[in-house]
Amino acid sequence: MAASSAPVSAALRKKVLKVLFTSLLLDLISFTFILPLFPKLLEFYRDLEASQSHSSPTILSRILFGLNAYKNSFAKPINDRHDIVLLGGALGSLFSFLQAIASPVIGTMSDKYGRRTALLWSMVGNILSVALWVAATDFRTFLASRVVGGLSEGNVQLAIAIATDISDETQRGATMALVGVCFSIAFTFGPALGAWLSTITSFASNPFASAAGFSLFLIVTETIYLYWALPETLPTAATTANGSVNGATNGASNGHVKAEKERVRTNSHALLNSVHFFFILFFSGMEFSLPFMTYDLFSYGSAQNGRLMGFIGLVASLLQGSVVRRMHPLKVVQMGVFSCLVAFILLSRVESQRGLYSAAALLAVTSATVVTGLQSLSSFEASAGERGHKLGNHRSFGQIGRSLGPLIFCSLYWWAGRETAYAVGAAGIVAVCGLVFGGLRVPPGTETVRKTKTK
Repeated sequence: MAASSAPVSAALRKKVLKVLFTSLLLDLISFTFILPLFPKLLEFYRDLEASQSHSSPTILSRILFGLNAYKNSFAKPINDRHDIVLLGGALGSLFSFLQAIASPVIGTMSDKYGRRTALLWSMVGNILSVALWVAATDFRTFLASRVVGGLSEGNVQLAIAIATDISDETQRGATMALVGVCFSIAFTFGPALGAWLSTITSFASNPFASAAGFSLFLIVTETIYLYWALPETLPTAATTANGSVNGATNGASNGHVKAEKERVRTNSHALLNSVHFFFILFFSGMEFSLPFMTYDLFSYGSAQNGRLMGFIGLVASLLQGSVVRRMHPLKVVQMGVFSCLVAFILLSRVESQRGLYSAAALLAVTSATVVTGLQSLSSFEASAGERGHKLGNHRSFGQIGRSLGPLIFCSLYWWAGRETAYAVGAAGIVAVCGLVFGGLRVPPGTETVRKTKTK
């Protein structure tokens, strides 16, 4: 089947991709600032409350009490140094759960009112979230910032919807890989920058205000940039705003939109969402357990774990910029889930740092491929008027998996041990491989990657 005509001109597509890449990079770098700070940040709030007298239990004391009850339910002792890691995991699960609730709503709003409008409102929520972090001199305010952030963070899914709006089927994989490159670059350099900024103390009442303040600066800059530079890419929204389809769609005809609506789906969204959920369930659990495993086996601290994560991010970004963007999304997903399976098997048996980094290289392949490929496949099956909703649902299933995975996997890790936990994880990924290799198909018309030459 011949490739469908491009929904926008090459010049406009280049412009929108530039805006998306710049804004998403600013957003993700800002987002990753806090990741390496969680241990010290949560220790600060714990020690702060310990130094104060309270007439009734605080939110933080109630959370720590529940986590200790969970930790003490295992026969195998869990080192007290992991208390803060567990607290960080609990906050991460809460953030993912709130994202699972908000993502379909944000996606539906973008289908109704336009991508640009939904993205700008999401940015308002992000600004409020980071502003609360700047002012967070107690744990309650910091928790509020995470709640607001979880409910408003729609930048990634909306960026994917916009990228899909301006790409035909043959361009979709390369465009999604560009989004993946933003992730890899941000997760490679963002945490290091955040850690450095945390060494600059602006206010004693919030020693992390410098990192939070610079994060706020990036988010505000991104919002202003989006307001002035990003056009509307949803054809129906552009038509409503201007009475006719404007330059943002470059003459995308009603016939093109009609053809989109009449698309026959090759892969059901139920299957794609199920693959996303089960993959993230096992993969996120394994990710969260890595610091426990590296501490138990090699006595790794935050610096060594930071280098390990940086290695994974660097390899993933190189793969996305070179290999992934040239492959069909289905092949990308297949390569990623198989690499994940081998990584699980290696991690269940690893005894040396060389073996650990071999597994990390495979995890980099997985990080660079699976989610990006699944998002591309999901976008193939959605017409323009439902794309935000469908991609929001897809993200929601992944976020549910991310909220449950660390709790389930780490419980198994402490209850049955590393070998059993990773063996069970490998079995779960075998099931995911069955769904991917046995259930997913190449949508007609997406078999080849378009190659264009600049004249």
